[in-house]
Amino acid sequence: MADTLLIIEDEDVLGSELARYYDGHGWEVVRARTAADARTVLLSENLEPLVILSDMALPDGNALDVLEEARSQSRGGEWVLLTAYGSVSDSVRALRLGAYDFLEKPCTQERLDLVIAGAARSSRAQRRLHDQAAQRNQQYTPDALVGSSHTTEEVRALLRKLAEVPFSALVIGGETGTGKGLAARILHYSGHRAAGPLVEVNCAAIPKELMESELFGHEAGAFTGAKGRHRGLVEQADGGTLLLDEISELSSGLQAKLLKAVEDHEIRRVGSEREIAVDVQVLAASNRDLEARVREGTFREDLYHRLSVFRLDMPPLRERKDDLDDLVPLLIDEFNAKAGKRVTRVPESVWHKLRAYPWPGNIRELRNVIERCVLLATTDVFPEEWLQLREATALGESGAGMQDDDDVLHVPVDGSVSLDDVERLIIQRALERSGSNVAAAARLLGITRHALKRRIIKHRIEWPPRPAQRMEHGLAGHHGYHAAT
Repeated sequence: MADTLLIIEDEDVLGSELARYYDGHGWEVVRARTAADARTVLLSENLEPLVILSDMALPDGNALDVLEEARSQSRGGEWVLLTAYGSVSDSVRALRLGAYDFLEKPCTQERLDLVIAGAARSSRAQRRLHDQAAQRNQQYTPDALVGSSHTTEEVRALLRKLAEVPFSALVIGGETGTGKGLAARILHYSGHRAAGPLVEVNCAAIPKELMESELFGHEAGAFTGAKGRHRGLVEQADGGTLLLDEISELSSGLQAKLLKAVEDHEIRRVGSEREIAVDVQVLAASNRDLEARVREGTFREDLYHRLSVFRLDMPPLRERKDDLDDLVPLLIDEFNAKAGKRVTRVPESVWHKLRAYPWPGNIRELRNVIERCVLLATTDVFPEEWLQLREATALGESGAGMQDDDDVLHVPVDGSVSLDDVERLIIQRALERSGSNVAAAARLLGITRHALKRRIIKHRIEWPPRPAQRMEHGLAGHHGYHAAT
């Protein structure tokens, strides 16, 4: 399909010659003779020309006014302006409005061809960027969080609300693999800063001695090896969103500098004496309990309170196992497409194992399991032999990989069980043994009643459990925990 060139020219002879010439060179040419005609074509008929070639002085107005209206309505296309009476003020205004070039008549055809070709390349590049941004915006909507469980519905509803408000900072909590990165992308691409950059930083992956320079940038000569100026990641995120994953790994000095950046909207590069204004929305993600880090003194309390304007906690997969019914087919389809496989049937025995497994690695582990099984499938049946799920007994809502006797809790030390898992299970067992009496359970654990209540809220332990939950707790040692939460 030919690219569209809009020619706005009131001189019939010149306009006809330009139209005939560019039509013969593969363009689809549209003519407009006045500013009113141009407004109708661009703003009412929604024509999307790749390039607009326009005379500056039109019978009913200035072409710059039409350009300004088009830009205010986000109409694309590069503008090349022609005038017989060029002025400095017009040139300045044209460039301010984003015109590609400003040429004085008479202009040779060779010169005009070069400018039109350059404008066409620039316009195509802008369209590609716009299309990519639109695809990302469609991909990362709240519906990208897959699942029909009540827990997932609540998180999805909160994501929709947060995407509608221009918040400055937010803390995303949750275990490793629960989808904190996905939540951050949804908040960015569905929110008010979707047109700006999203800069993601893993604070645990950058050496501590380089972190300040990476975050805030440096000037040439600021330290050995700093040969030139470097724009830091905070500066690169200006106008958009900065995702700080594993933020608990930041040193106390960098925490103080980050607090100043968030509060004052200013940063200073290493080796510089000048403050730089930045406008950044900060998303702080961590699989650690930041409140506990504050109490321990390893995370600044003022920074925590500044970041936690809102808090979003991503639930672990073991607390929303009903979502497996949506996630497993979706992942099978994804890896079928990537590997050219045709896995369509999942045996009931496979579903039983998937639902009984506690998923200590959450969605990330589920993806790995589904990918392995699809890649090694030889028929249309999901291969149970390649599940390779670690032997584990799912106890209640936690206990990933833990085994529980009457008086002894066996905890593996292979990294599959977190401290939160252990604490959650111990509290559940204390409540069971005390007959749902919180005060008695607190005495068993050697803590105050208020301290136990705080931990019950922290771990989302619903107590007393519903009758169906009591039955499932009793069967957990044999069949796993299947209840939706």
